[in-house]
This record gives sequence, C-alpha cells and structure tokens, in this order.
Amino acid sequence: MILRQRGLEIENEDKALDCLRSISYFRLASYWKPMEIEETHHLFRPNSRFEEVVQLYLFDKRLRSLVFATIQDLEVALRTRIIQSFSLPYGAFWFMDRTLFKDEHIYQSCFESIRKEVFRSNEDFVKEHFIRYNEPSLPPVWKTMEVVSFGVLSKLYCNFQDVQLKKSVAGSFGLPQYTYLESWMKCATVLRNYCAHHARLWNRRFPWKPQLPERLPLKWVRTLPLRPYKFYAQLCYLVYLEQTITPCSCLKEELSALLENASPTFLKAMGFPKEWKAEELFC
Repeated sequence: MILRQRGLEIENEDKALDCLRSISYFRLASYWKPMEIEETHHLFRPNSRFEEVVQLYLFDKRLRSLVFATIQDLEVALRTRIIQSFSLPYGAFWFMDRTLFKDEHIYQSCFESIRKEVFRSNEDFVKEHFIRYNEPSLPPVWKTMEVVSFGVLSKLYCNFQDVQLKKSVAGSFGLPQYTYLESWMKCATVLRNYCAHHARLWNRRFPWKPQLPERLPLKWVRTLPLRPYKFYAQLCYLVYLEQTITPCSCLKEELSALLENASPTFLKAMGFPKEWKAEELFC
C-alpha cells in the first residue's frame, strides 16, 4: 500500500482497505495531511498511524453533527423572529415589496430564488395554499419563509432597510447591534454548507470571519487572543446565540464531552485558547 511506503503505520491492512472503500482517499487525506513532513513526496512523520487518521475523521463527523443541529435551531429561530417582527408593520407580503430593500440587484436575486424554492416545494402547506388561492403569486411570508434557504433568509435580513426592525430581531438574540447578527448569519450560512457537504471543520481556515465584540449582554468570551478564521470563533457565536433559543441542541455540553480528552495540540489547530473551559460562555 502506497501509504505504508510513505511511512504511515497501518496496523491492519485489510481493515484499512475496507475503510478506503467507504471513505475516499482524498477525503481522508485532509486528515492525514498534518502528519506529513513535506508536500512534494507526501512522506509521513515517524509514528504516524492510519488508525489515528480514522479517529480524527470520526471526531470531525461527530463535530459536524453537533454544529449542524445547532445551526438548524438557529435557522428555525431566525425564520420565526424575522417573520414576526417584519410582518407586524409591513404585512404578510413584505418580501414582495422591493422598496423595503436597499439593493435592488440583491433583492431581485433573492426574489427569483424565493419563487423557485416555493414552486418546487413539496410541503403540504404550500400545496394546499395553491389549491385554495391564486393571488398573490406567492403564499404569505409565514408560509414562504419556511421553504427558502438559509442563505436567502440571511440576504433578505441584511438587505432590509428598516434598521429598527433589524435591531429588534438582533436584540432578541442578545445582540446590541444588528451588524453582529448580519455577520454571524453570513458565517453560519457558510458553516452550514460545509456541514451539509460533509466537509472538514477540524483545522479549517474559514473564509468568513465573524465580528467578535469585546462585550455582549449575555455570557461571552475574551476576544483578544482569538483567531477569527478558526473553528473556535465559529463555535463562540453559535453557543452565544443558543442561549436565547428554546429548545436548543445543547451544543456546549455535548461539545465539552467530545473534547474531554483532546490534546492541547489538537485544540490549538481548532483555534481554542488554553483556558477556554474557564470562559464564562462555556462554564
């Protein structure tokens, strides 16, 4: 096996081959890459073990499941609170009024996505709506927003002109500035896509960096030592938002159990500070 020739220790070659029949070589390569001495010949450091690669893959799989469940909670809560807050002053079809949005190009793109997602939806409440009603062309917001993607929901919120309403929604999540929620929604959309496509979270550098205020009204962390492009920063805003969602997925408790025996080197690759367990957010 070529991996063994490059210096990767393999305790049971038959099991390793079975594993590679279920998990592709290049998917696992993301997890053994940190074990390589150099990139040209892909030689491994001494004592690098295939079994450790698989364990890291399985850890990342569990991590994605926890994060994805939390983002689902956040997504449902955002839909509900945006619908409730925006509909009171602007009615049931505010998403069809382009004058309520700042950028017409972004609005048109969102509206086309909304139409496509509604008309291809198989949800019973959407089908029943079109059986009973012909006008307007789309169902009211409390039906329509339930079938649009998280990305479209994020863009609608960010593009909405009424700052006071956006502040109201952000405030319901314990955020004093709506720009924090905008930043975190954009990051969560990208993070959700990674989870949905089974992409590595563990030591990834994330393209969207969340705003990390020094102080927030609810339990929070010290932000000075944080690397905003690492997973720990993503985790912090998710755990913060989870404080305002009922019921929630208990990410903090489940993640602590997952990381209980993790090495400092392992945690450092994810951007965790040394004393992360002592942070108020994680106590």
